[in-house]
Formats: sequence, C-alpha cells, structure tokens
Amino acid sequence: MSRAPSCQLSRRQFTSRSGRALQFTSLGFGSAPLGNLYRVVTGEQARLTLETAWQLGVRYYDTAPLYGYGLAETRVGSFVREQPRDDYVLSTKVGRLLKRCAPERRDGIGKFFEVPAREVIYDYSYDGVMRSFEASFERLGADRVDIALCHDIDIFTHGSAEASAQRTREFLDGGVRALSDLRGQGVVAAIGIGVNEWQVSETVARNTDVDLFLLAGRYTLLEQESLDSFLPLCAQKGMGVIIGGPFNSGILATGPKSGAYFNYEPASPAILKRVASIEAVCRAHYVPLRDAALQFPLMHPVVVSVIPGAITPAEVEGNVESMQTLIPPQLWSDLRTEGLLRTDAPVVEHAQA
Repeated sequence: MSRAPSCQLSRRQFTSRSGRALQFTSLGFGSAPLGNLYRVVTGEQARLTLETAWQLGVRYYDTAPLYGYGLAETRVGSFVREQPRDDYVLSTKVGRLLKRCAPERRDGIGKFFEVPAREVIYDYSYDGVMRSFEASFERLGADRVDIALCHDIDIFTHGSAEASAQRTREFLDGGVRALSDLRGQGVVAAIGIGVNEWQVSETVARNTDVDLFLLAGRYTLLEQESLDSFLPLCAQKGMGVIIGGPFNSGILATGPKSGAYFNYEPASPAILKRVASIEAVCRAHYVPLRDAALQFPLMHPVVVSVIPGAITPAEVEGNVESMQTLIPPQLWSDLRTEGLLRTDAPVVEHAQA
C-alpha cells in the first residue's frame, strides 16, 4: 500500500438550479455521531473532532435536527460560525419538528444519549418544512445555510411502503414548494432530500427540480442497485449525489468480524461472506478495505462528496488518510472478475500519477 503525499482534499464544484456554485470537498463531515448517537460525546471532544476535520481540509459539514434532537446542529453551528463563511458548505434537513416533552417520553431512548427531551413530529407540508427550517436556522446560529434537504421520507423511517408513499406525497404536494421558495429567495443555494433508499430518491428526481440527494448506504462496495436507473437519471437531469454511510453502517470499515454491522443491524452470514471476498481482493493489492470503500463512490460522476461520520480526531485523521491511498486500477478489475463489483460501476481505468 502506498500513500500520496500530504495534500488538501480535492474539491468538486456543483452548480445548483439557482445558479449558485457550491465547492464540496470530496470528503465531508457527517455529524450524526456528534448528536450522541449510541454513546455520549462530550462537548470538548466534539469540538476537537470538528477542529481536526477543519485543520485537515474538510469543508463540507452536514447535520440535521434528528442528530441528538438539536444537539448536533448546535455543536456544528457553534464551530462553523467561527470559520470564514465562504470557506465551507453547510447542509441541514427539514421534516422533523422537535417538541419539548418530559424526559421519560422523549424520542430516541436507547439510541441517543444525554440529549434534549424532545418528541418528533413529522411534517413534510409547506408550513411544516418552513417551521423546521426556521428552527434549524436558529439552532445553527448561521447567517445562511447552503443546502436544505427533506429528511427521511423512506420506508426505513416510516415502516411501510404505504407510509413512505404518504409522506412522499405530502412532500411533493407542499414541502418541495417550500424548499423551492427558499431557494428562489436566495435563503439556500440548493435543495433536495436525504434518505436511506434510492427508490424514493428516484421518485423525487422524476417529479421535481431539486438539486441534490444525500443517499445513505445505497451506493457502496456492497450495493450498486442504484446504478439501474437512479444514478443515470441524476446524470441526465444534472442532479448531484452526496453519499452517506459509505461503510454500510460499519462492516466496510471493520471488515467481516464477529458483530460487524450492516445497514444498522448485525450483518448476515451472506453479507459477511461477501465482504470477506471483497477484503481478500483488497488485501491482494495491499489496500485496506476501508480505503477502497471510501473512495469507490467518488468515481461516479454525479457524486460530489462522501460523508462518513466521526466521533474522535483519530477517526477523522483515518478518513483523510483513506482518501490519499493510491488504489491500483487492477483492484477494481479483479473485483469485477470475481463478480463482486458491477461492470457498469464507474472506476478509474488507468493508474494515476
């Protein structure tokens, strides 16, 4: 394995339908862990992690009301407010209103720890999206937010295809108009949705003129079904894609060890076996599995950034190092030969200098 000389992260420019250009770093920062997801992160540790990301050149930061029920937004906001405003891209999400409640009634018990006592009210209507955005704006304390994304209108969140379809219709009937108004007024530069499923993303892509999709876990070394129709549609319509969850909830970072997670649950034997096969090909080329996993989505022309989460400065440093690994084109070729990578997945065909 060889590493490129220390250098800044590459930039990818995306111009929204508002005509405003956004400069994404190829590696962004996903802030869900800073909302005390699965474990408590102190304010000091969160600050050190954000400072490390900035020092290493990360200039895209994503957050949401869900992450710690406002905690991640306040932590990210308090940090980025101290940075030159034109030097970074900031996104947050809409669709969840946070209502104060008794601690024993709060949402996220057992998943988020030591967070504000809040109940979630889903509201993807015009008024709901406007209220959600205004509340996020205040928590962030920002002069402007670059990207507003409708959050979680998928089956994963709402439990059934029928419920997802109802929420999607609510967004298409009202919420998308609210986002379009915010974009038209210059309040945000770009709009879109952030979900765990490419199918609902495709529905929105076909029926709206949004700019960006934050797609978590659905275009990775393990999953490429979104190549069937969604990613080609984005290319056709000039829409960009941000890839969240590039490690599929962990297994592409840890490897197929006992207890490894895939899609927020313990990985099945079939997934463990497939990851073991992918890792074997990577090992043959002296490339860590996590490095290949982090770089793979970025080879698709519509992908503007990948945003793994990070809790500690060391995790941020590891992500930046993974972006600098020189991956031989033969690795991708071998994955294709072994049937572990789709033949239509864009890859680097020639060695880079």
